[in-house]
Amino acid sequence: MQTIKERMALIVDRQPDDASYDEIIKELAFERMIAQGLADSKGDRTISNEEMKRKSSDWQK
Repeated sequence: MQTIKERMALIVDRQPDDASYDEIIKELAFERMIAQGLADSKGDRTISNEEMKRKSSDWQK
């Protein structure tokens, strides 16, 4: 199993040599969001599409 540091190093290493600081940070943030989403899904911390539609409808009011 990879450590967080190892995973981050792999993501940075996969970026092109001319990648900007912001591009690298975005990739790291994207990886974190995906990991958190998968953890939420496995931990049954999700809501249905119907509930999300209701919530987003309330936000638009």
